[in-house]
Amino acid sequence: MTLQKVENQRLGECYYFARHASGLRVFLLPKPGAASSYAIFGTKCGSIDSTFRIEGEADFTTVPEGIAHFLEHKLFESEEGDAFTRYAATGASANAYTGFDKTCYLFSCTDNFYPSLEILLDFVQHPYFTEETVQKEQGIIGQEIKMYEDDPDWRALFNLLEALYEKNPVRTDIAGTVESISHITAELLYRCYYAFYNPANMALCICGDFDPQAAADFIDSRIRAVEPKPVETARFDEPETAVKKEARQKLPVSIPMFRLGYKDTLLPPGPAAARRQLTSEILLEMLFGRASDLYCALYDEGLVNSSFSAEYFCGRGFAAAILGGESRAPETVVQRIRAAIADTLRDGIDEKKFERARRKIYGQMVAGFDSVDDLANYAISCAFEDVDVFTQIDAVQRITADEAETRLRELFREEAAALSLIEPA
Repeated sequence: MTLQKVENQRLGECYYFARHASGLRVFLLPKPGAASSYAIFGTKCGSIDSTFRIEGEADFTTVPEGIAHFLEHKLFESEEGDAFTRYAATGASANAYTGFDKTCYLFSCTDNFYPSLEILLDFVQHPYFTEETVQKEQGIIGQEIKMYEDDPDWRALFNLLEALYEKNPVRTDIAGTVESISHITAELLYRCYYAFYNPANMALCICGDFDPQAAADFIDSRIRAVEPKPVETARFDEPETAVKKEARQKLPVSIPMFRLGYKDTLLPPGPAAARRQLTSEILLEMLFGRASDLYCALYDEGLVNSSFSAEYFCGRGFAAAILGGESRAPETVVQRIRAAIADTLRDGIDEKKFERARRKIYGQMVAGFDSVDDLANYAISCAFEDVDVFTQIDAVQRITADEAETRLRELFREEAAALSLIEPA
């Protein structure tokens, strides 16, 4: 693989990019002197990707909800044994996760980096599924699903997503349901695997103390040479307004929980969407962050606690501003949030507060370059969002208060808002 060096003079940082013959994108982020190394191997396959077709096929295939998460669990197994057992021999700490729009496999280690990397590249590229092991896993994941059904924080989020979205599969639990996973078979797992785990649909990021060319050569010899086959996922005609204004559920909680969401319009992946995400994050920090007037007042009055947060929840095909946490008077807090938004819409953005929030976001991003874990995870997110690793950190320096004001008026539309409440049973 031919390495391309990409530098950022302001940060004094660089990374190396290569594209394998299979189409796999490889990001090498050397950190000389780092105490640990980290690798993450991911694919654009998440819970929303349940209806798809491979290029050249006439019809879409629909697989059971939760299959991406199920596939993540099963991929660690092989005829020779479990990947975690192999990692134990190298001393690496391994994990994996499935999100709405991607699945990633990762490890960190202080030594034996290349033996650990070989394990990662091996098991992710060599699926092994049998009907017997699939049936066993259905019971295990079924218990996990039941556990999350009683988790108030989890239910607050998904009740909100069901209220915001009508057709988009982001409204469905990542793990699926006990009923949906009962229809998963080894054949369907292989079908899903070969559709989404084509290297051209994947990215690999490693960060630590290594020689970039040696790492590139090691990776080059261990990625399977397969023909790139683009996969297309189904599109949904999703309305821009919320499906319903409110969702309530009673659970055994001592303090009520709430999530207030504002469904956003979408841009295609790329620099414009990435800049919009950053602007939204700065706006939310300014209005609702720990240093904001509203948060300080609500906290001093005992209306919120440290669980309160505001995030720009976004990914491939979905985006929303989501605020919430615990509160003994959640509807009062929601009224205060809406009043703060209305006041800002009326009075405009305070440039000093905007600048303070912008600098905080910038500082957090710069600090992330000092962590091998954070940097590798950030790099793979950039890969799947079709933006350069340095694009965001340069963009945050140029975002203006005027952009934030435009974003304010676009994002906080009451017709696109919904409230989720978890109340004591």
